[in-house]
Amino acid sequence: MEGQSKTRANNPLDMSNYDINKLPKREVSGFESVLRKSGGVLAVLAFVYIYFFSDFSFLKDINPDQLSAHANNLYNQIGADAFRIKNIGMLAIFTGAIILWITEAIPNYLTSLIVILALVLTEVLPEVDAYHQLGHKVMWLNILSFVLASALVTTGIAKRFALWFVLKFGKKASSVFFSFIIINLVLSAFISATTAKAAILLPIFMVIAAVYGATGNSHRNNFGRNIVLQNLLQINMGAGAFVTGSGANLLAASLIGGAIGADIFFADWMKVAMPLSISVMLLGWFVGVKIIFRLKPEERVPQIEGGLDLLKEELAKMGKLTFNEYKSIVIFSTVLLLWVTDSYHGISATAVAFLGTVAVLLPRIGVVKWNDVQIPWHLLLFSAGAYTLGAGFKATDLPSISVNAVFDYFNLSSQTPFWVLYVILTATMLFSALVFQSKTMRTLIFIPIAIGIANRFGFSVISLALPVAFLIEHVYVLPFNSKPAALLYETDMYSLSDTFKYGFFMMSLTWVLNLVLAETWYRYWDITPNGLGIF
Repeated sequence: MEGQSKTRANNPLDMSNYDINKLPKREVSGFESVLRKSGGVLAVLAFVYIYFFSDFSFLKDINPDQLSAHANNLYNQIGADAFRIKNIGMLAIFTGAIILWITEAIPNYLTSLIVILALVLTEVLPEVDAYHQLGHKVMWLNILSFVLASALVTTGIAKRFALWFVLKFGKKASSVFFSFIIINLVLSAFISATTAKAAILLPIFMVIAAVYGATGNSHRNNFGRNIVLQNLLQINMGAGAFVTGSGANLLAASLIGGAIGADIFFADWMKVAMPLSISVMLLGWFVGVKIIFRLKPEERVPQIEGGLDLLKEELAKMGKLTFNEYKSIVIFSTVLLLWVTDSYHGISATAVAFLGTVAVLLPRIGVVKWNDVQIPWHLLLFSAGAYTLGAGFKATDLPSISVNAVFDYFNLSSQTPFWVLYVILTATMLFSALVFQSKTMRTLIFIPIAIGIANRFGFSVISLALPVAFLIEHVYVLPFNSKPAALLYETDMYSLSDTFKYGFFMMSLTWVLNLVLAETWYRYWDITPNGLGIF
């Protein structure tokens, strides 16, 4: 870190100093090290105890009338005892997987492969149901999104757009912050990997931070804290605006769609979630520069004369728009238009992504070659395991059975007001991000619970599950909460207390905003039934 700070001090405006591969890796804490060493043993013990020795009473007297149609059919086909054994196996596998994912005792993709195998060997799922999740349409959308994102990066159009926008509209400190809100939102429509967006934007906002006097370490200032932490927030909130913004969003839409028997369209998600994302971004700017990291007068103006000229030079090096870049603009504009209007023409987001991928790879017409495509197969294998667990939940209906058992145990009335359930579920989903590292894992836990509770109390699945899904991307409070959070923490532009203060404030503010939206915006779109009735 010290060597890196010296390099920046020598030439803080050199964009190559901020390459993602040159940033130091965060050291594993002592507690994290203990978790990693003990996670494997804990997972095995948990699985063995639940599968071979546990006697869960709530799985003995399952009421088939409370099961989903799919689970009810399975119950009638195989009988009560076999159905109970399947649920015990599902619970054992899920518990072991959660322990392995949380502790990171082994790579998350390896955990997913073990999960798929375990679901087959315990006969929770037949082989065809377990293996074909890799061919799920959402998985294909994930893969194709990475192809499209690679085309954006390879042609340089993403970097050109970011540089041009900052230079055009970022003449003052305030307009710099607003520029990155627009940039993050636009890139999020096409790039589903938040880490990829961070890698593209990091050199740009780090040079701007240096121009305004922030070079890290002993040369931190509030402009630097704001530009990096606000970008971290915006990278995640931009992803939340679109169902294609991350694999976790796609998983949530798939789970909800399966529960209601209908697709969650790109346009359906965007028209509701985008205003929420933009509101959080604007609040993030206000909280940052007006409350927590207020800018001093000298921090509002460039400290290095002519510093932005470097960005102009970087843009000039790219030359005029190439023919490939023009083609990229046409292809991606068409893809976005078809995505936004998918509820009208009926072509799924996956089919549209196929069209875009064929276009960008097509000889003479396309803009990228297959060897230039970067597909993180480890992430896709991890997602495949998560989707397979979702298939297991669907087959056994374990989330609904567990929810019913909890409410029966505590004698909670079936007349529990909607607002109580809404407040508890959204708060749990939102603040769970402080503990869990994986968005996909949180989605896999809390979306089925929301669906189960909605079914238990006779509410629309959408009314509880969709607001919970819109909170998936709030992973910016602590460095271990997400890969972009870990990456930007290594810039040395802010302390752990800085990111906690800003992130926790924004998380709490978002929860309040979420309650307001339940009374207004969500009610307008017929998501929450007559609002919450608490304001």
